[in-house]
Amino acid sequence: MSNEQSPPVFAARGLTKKYGRRTALDDVNLTVPAGRVIGLVGPNGAGKSTLLHLACGLTEPTSGRLDVLGARPAADAAHLARVGFVAQDTPVYASLSVADHLRLGARLNPAWDQALAERRIAQVGLAPDQRAGRLSGGQRAQLALTIAAASRPELLIFDEPAAALDPLARQAFLENLMEFVTELGASAVLSSHLLGDVEQVCDHLIVLCASRVQVAGDIPDLLAAHHRIVLSREALDRLPAGIEVVRVTDADDGRYVSALVRRDTATPPPGAVEPVTLEELVLAYMTRAAATAAGVRAPAGRSAR
Repeated sequence: MSNEQSPPVFAARGLTKKYGRRTALDDVNLTVPAGRVIGLVGPNGAGKSTLLHLACGLTEPTSGRLDVLGARPAADAAHLARVGFVAQDTPVYASLSVADHLRLGARLNPAWDQALAERRIAQVGLAPDQRAGRLSGGQRAQLALTIAAASRPELLIFDEPAAALDPLARQAFLENLMEFVTELGASAVLSSHLLGDVEQVCDHLIVLCASRVQVAGDIPDLLAAHHRIVLSREALDRLPAGIEVVRVTDADDGRYVSALVRRDTATPPPGAVEPVTLEELVLAYMTRAAATAAGVRAPAGRSAR
């Protein structure tokens, strides 16, 4: 089945998750097509891990619905086997050897690919008799990645798997992640604070902040739709319909402002127009969400939505 015909990786409608009085996710609506490598970014406490735990069936929503690969998460053993999950800190069993992990993976996963597992373990230099507790952080990450991929899932989910790794180990992990995605023909979700990692390997972006999705889409489309413009304050208040102001900063002389805007029409934005980087785009949406959550409102006329 082609990616166009495959069900979405995620389809969320009104998805809400509360822990007591704390709302981790609030009325999330989201559709992510198959065949993407998805970067999930946001500050601590934004709800990223909660979303991934819901996707893996590790917890249930308070209200709303989330479908993963066209079905409820962990709906049955067959669906559970379609998703590979690597949690934070790439957990492995310290007392078990590398070979023990592969044997355990073979027992627990009906589609286990022993040849793939052994080949990848050899490629990253892990000896079968090494105990996991004696592996470096990068080696543990490679072991966890191999186990997840050798179950041959349709979707690989990574929750901050490389945050604690040194730059060389992180680079090796990301390269192997992309090799697995290509070899398996799988989709992948990478939650990360490191925008450089997201920019390197991801083609779809979800910005989650203040318990809500702030923006989502294929990265080339998002970058093409966003611009930085410099114009007078008066012109900012008279922007045409279809131009949404995401963030405004003052220019040096105080008469002009710099605004990051989203264009939803063919009409070009006024003023001096420049492209934006992925980092600028993410930070603009996160800054706006944080200000909104804190009760800070933008001046009238600065948002078309």
